Amino acid sequence: MTDAQETAADSSLRTTGGAPPDDVEPAPIPLLEPRDGIPPVIADEASLAEVIAAFAAGSGPVAVDAERASGYRYGQRAYLVQLRREGAGTALIDPVACPDLSGLGEAISGVEWVLHAATQDLPCLREIGMVPTRLFDTELAGRLAGFPRVGLGAMVESVLGFVLEKGHSAVDWSTRPLPEPWLRYAALDVELLVDLRDALEKELDRQGKLDWARQEFDAIAQAEPAPPRKDPWRRTSGMHKVRRRRQMAVVRELWESRDRIAQRRDISPGKVLGDAAIVEAALSLPVNVQALAALNGFGHRMGRRQLEQWQAAVDRAKALPDSELPQPGQPVTGPPPPRAWADKDPAAAARLSAARAAVSALAEELNMPQENLITPDTVRRVCWEPPGSLDSGAVAAALAGYGARAWQVELVAPVLVAALAVKGASAP
Repeated sequence: MTDAQETAADSSLRTTGGAPPDDVEPAPIPLLEPRDGIPPVIADEASLAEVIAAFAAGSGPVAVDAERASGYRYGQRAYLVQLRREGAGTALIDPVACPDLSGLGEAISGVEWVLHAATQDLPCLREIGMVPTRLFDTELAGRLAGFPRVGLGAMVESVLGFVLEKGHSAVDWSTRPLPEPWLRYAALDVELLVDLRDALEKELDRQGKLDWARQEFDAIAQAEPAPPRKDPWRRTSGMHKVRRRRQMAVVRELWESRDRIAQRRDISPGKVLGDAAIVEAALSLPVNVQALAALNGFGHRMGRRQLEQWQAAVDRAKALPDSELPQPGQPVTGPPPPRAWADKDPAAAARLSAARAAVSALAEELNMPQENLITPDTVRRVCWEPPGSLDSGAVAAALAGYGARAWQVELVAPVLVAALAVKGASAP
């Protein structure tokens, strides 16, 4: 009997009340408790060794999830790791008390890991030594299968007929000890993940998309960690308002000062100083602490010492020689923004318009989001600099060169060949 079948058979997990009439679709069943109860949090090496042995001896895929403290702590580290496997049950592990989970990762390295939105959890799992060799992403599977809502709760409800609690997804998971309701929520997140995986695999197979999904999952598992972002301060919210180089230097100084403080105190940078305040100071270029305190985001409940450190950052930026000021914009490595194509290269703009329409029509026919059929950036790059020969082989090679998977190349190359060859698209 599967986890879902066992849960359905357990009347303690159902709401009270009689059965619905035969002509009414049964209401989803709320999951109120993990089947085996809430397991103790693993917080010492001896208990971790027992979990490693149990999961190594288990069978089938391993459901994996991680909880972070986004918005509360600096960075994206894991503060709780949840796993479930047939024969091993559910484990909740505290990666603060047990920061090296490489032994667990090795014990299940050859097993398929089931995650929901895998790219969100894999970086923090990698930090603690857990790296899958095979995976199944239930969110991505839902996208490829054409589900309109692909959050874990929505997928479990629509596919399996159960309702997951939603109340603790955005709490501060760095809290210790973790409250029991949060642990219940965390355990339930992996309770039916393997059942969801099995149901989605059948649906993808029915739609003829299972091989496509496997290629996507392999690409995620094999992807290298993303390199550090260049000039992360440029992503400050509201940066589009900052035009002058001196103002940009203020944003950079304030952002870097905030980041150092946030890292030292291990809190979210937004709790140190908001992006809106950084942009406000950059636009105003305050001459002293009093002027700074009058700006939105600085005066309210901010002490003199804090104001002085922010004003010092502003003053450093104001004192920089012109040669050290940041340049507007970032070096462009790809095509310009599409809105500029009509002026820069009307032929490329025509190609892009035709390509977008063709990809949109194909995605609708396949019942999946366009961005999962092919990334918009790949389409832009091929349209901006099309291959010298507009045949299927050349276009397919260009797509593959930009990282498109084999199934994407097979489907998209023919429609892009037609789009790149639209009448007038090659005119200067």
